[in-house]
Amino acid sequence: MSVRKKDSLGGRAAVVGIGATEFSKDSGRSELKLAVEAVRSALDDAGLRPDDVDGLVTFTMDTSPEITVAQAVGMGDLSFFSRVHYGGGAACATVQQAALAVASGVAEVVVCYRAFNERSGRRFGSGVRHREPSAEGAALGWSLPFGLLTPASWVAMAAQRYLHTYGLTPEAFGQVAVVDRKYAATNPAAYFHGRPITLADHAASRWIVEPLRLLDCCQETDGGQAVVVTSVERARDLPRPPAVIAAAAQGAGRAQEQMTSFYRDDLIGLPEMGVVARQLWRTSGMAPGDMDVGILYDHFTPFVLMQLEEFGFCEPGAAAEFVAKELLPLNTHGGQLGEAYLHGMNGVAEAVRQVRGTAVNQIPGAARALVTAGTGVPTSGLILAADG
Repeated sequence: MSVRKKDSLGGRAAVVGIGATEFSKDSGRSELKLAVEAVRSALDDAGLRPDDVDGLVTFTMDTSPEITVAQAVGMGDLSFFSRVHYGGGAACATVQQAALAVASGVAEVVVCYRAFNERSGRRFGSGVRHREPSAEGAALGWSLPFGLLTPASWVAMAAQRYLHTYGLTPEAFGQVAVVDRKYAATNPAAYFHGRPITLADHAASRWIVEPLRLLDCCQETDGGQAVVVTSVERARDLPRPPAVIAAAAQGAGRAQEQMTSFYRDDLIGLPEMGVVARQLWRTSGMAPGDMDVGILYDHFTPFVLMQLEEFGFCEPGAAAEFVAKELLPLNTHGGQLGEAYLHGMNGVAEAVRQVRGTAVNQIPGAARALVTAGTGVPTSGLILAADG
């Protein structure tokens, strides 16, 4: 299978190593230690040494500086380092940055990492805290005075409009939660291992912000995840089958805000993910029917449904039925609802496992995986494919 396009990044780089800490609610160690553990684990998985690494990519929100991680892991000189903004929207973009560096010859081996104590430390779900005056703060000032203080409250606005437009009930969102938890239940690494749920469980969970219930909202996690990227040519000499980066994209929509894009013409879609979808399909030459598995960012269940519609897997308003029929294996690690909330980096790792054929919930014959990053913010996506 060819994934190389003449004018495209696709086929020039591959993910060759993945590594993570355990996923917990109280890690008992610093975020730097989590980052170092994840990076070392990913390098071991790739069959590479710390001094092979000459590039690092992470999130602007990460607290572990590249030079500090490099020193703690035992790396040498760095020729490339980069950070991507917008929280979970950065997940796939970190891999894109790494692939760009490798493809251009700026670096040979790049590690992408994310580590935080998001449960025992700063909890993102607690909402907005005091900020110094800034452009971002000014944008939020249009919604905060009306009580929209948390990510759940911001998403609830779009979720309520989605249900109203298509004549649905909150059970539509429960379909995503049930599927995620089904896969988490059989994944020993997942926080909710052994704990599947039903639609009745979803309906019985408490309201967070109507129409979102507790089981519509991702968990909070302490942990770290890292992935290693190098050229496809070098990847073929390493121990693990490469997950070739067939396509990578970033996207921000017109009138984009950070989860509060309430002044667009419509609230029932995710234009930023539409930008990503169009790029991925165009540069890869693939289509929804070519995907064997979907790892879709699931911080809140409604945005999984909207992503499926933006990517063209189904018609607008039909995503809940699409999920219920399991027409595409979805979040086979359990997602952020079931496995861990690692700003989407654990989803990239699951896509690698599926393409390698080593996932706990392996989809037979899986050769192509779609991965997405955070929604409601400027975001990113990947298509990973088996080599050959």
